[in-house]
Amino acid sequence: MNLKTILSTAILGAAAAGAMGVAGQAIAADASDMQKCYGVVKAGQNDCQTSSSSCAGTARSDNQADAWIYLPKGTCEKIVGAGLAPKA
Repeated sequence: MNLKTILSTAILGAAAAGAMGVAGQAIAADASDMQKCYGVVKAGQNDCQTSSSSCAGTARSDNQADAWIYLPKGTCEKIVGAGLAPKA
């Protein structure tokens, strides 16, 4: 790689990292307006751990009872089959 390519890549990487930091701060600021909603996640689309796994994106089936996603407060209660706590 030549010097121009290396510098271009470094500049783009720095700009992307800065943009991601700003986006992360905006998401964190809005987290208080969100709540966990259980039982409505599509397979592989959960936001965090379940009782049988420790990673996001690992729900094994649609509407898995212990898998959750963040939704705006008040939304979960409006969804049939959803709950604010894991289903037994």
